[in-house]
Amino acid sequence: MECGGRRKKLIKKQSYLFTSESVTEGHPDKVADQISDAILDAIYRDDPNGRVACETLVTTGLAFVAGEITTDCYIEIPKIIRETIKDIGYTEPEYGFDYQTCGVVTAIQEQSKDISKGVNIGGAGDQGMMFGYASDETKEFMPLPIMLAHKLTRKLAGVRKKKEVKYLRPDGKSQVTVEYHDGEPKRVEAVVLSAHHAPNVKIGKVRDDLKKLVIDKVMPKKLIDKKTKIYINPTGRFAIGGPLADTGVTGRKIIIDTYGGIGSHGGGCFSGKDPTKVDRSASYYARYIAKNIVAAGLAKKCEIQLAYAIGIAEPVSLMVDTFGTGRVSEEKLKKIIRKNFDMRPVSIIKELKLKRPIYRNTACYGHFGREEKGFTWEKTDKVQLLKKT
Repeated sequence: MECGGRRKKLIKKQSYLFTSESVTEGHPDKVADQISDAILDAIYRDDPNGRVACETLVTTGLAFVAGEITTDCYIEIPKIIRETIKDIGYTEPEYGFDYQTCGVVTAIQEQSKDISKGVNIGGAGDQGMMFGYASDETKEFMPLPIMLAHKLTRKLAGVRKKKEVKYLRPDGKSQVTVEYHDGEPKRVEAVVLSAHHAPNVKIGKVRDDLKKLVIDKVMPKKLIDKKTKIYINPTGRFAIGGPLADTGVTGRKIIIDTYGGIGSHGGGCFSGKDPTKVDRSASYYARYIAKNIVAAGLAKKCEIQLAYAIGIAEPVSLMVDTFGTGRVSEEKLKKIIRKNFDMRPVSIIKELKLKRPIYRNTACYGHFGREEKGFTWEKTDKVQLLKKT
């Protein structure tokens, strides 16, 4: 596999730079993800057997939701859309997009009977390949660049919500470049932070405030040196933001959602999909497997690939890649995984308790590396079992 070959080179004895990015909940694509997952949560509160696959598009003054939903309950989708937009912080007409005045359009139909036929017997809701990854370079068992990028955007959002500065608006981005030596993170090469702001604030104040209140609070001092480059609102102005500046669509931030570009991605997004869709549930389970393997000390890095055929319960393939860091062979790891992890979609959903309204919380700041309520795929409860095996 070409990308696998490229990644293997990354752990050789050499120095290299790796960059990951994150965005705040006010970024247009993340607004769309949150709306899609808020709809899924609303259905799961009343109908844990509902089937949901919905996509959202947001642009200037408009939120459009389309997709397939089959449920026994009733939810008021326009109300959910507006409440989500309000929650995110788009509350003023001057933003060019706000919860009260934006238009709301829905186009919903039932799930195809041809799909439900395979899912109803316990099979996968679609074909495809899904990846999970874990690394011991952070306490979260995640790559350092994406964890730092997420911490920056979460802190930026927190500063806005607490009104530590009053000129911030919901949109924002971060980017972190880490220098690696022999596969280990050693220092931060560059930090980029872009924050949506009111038009009357001076860029010097924005840069001073965000350096002090966000970057200095988040970035580990031991990784910052005199050569570290810091860019805050590099163009000098970010007064036009959110859906007014850029159309947002569900599923366009899949690298931010996962591992920041380290490791592979199968292509399918997560948000707006109930867990019968293996795009979501199998990706969560692959992460669960990889994290437990690394936490058990069986490898320093681990990537799992699962592949499914629609309507078939067992995965058609299982791949394990430890990038040369495994304490046991990858063939042996496959046997250990097959013995200790049930990779059928029905079993994944049951084991990880995925038929619950937990998904809106996943739609920002990454689906992995966050030990929060409901993130059952982040448990390391099989470490002792794996060590024993």
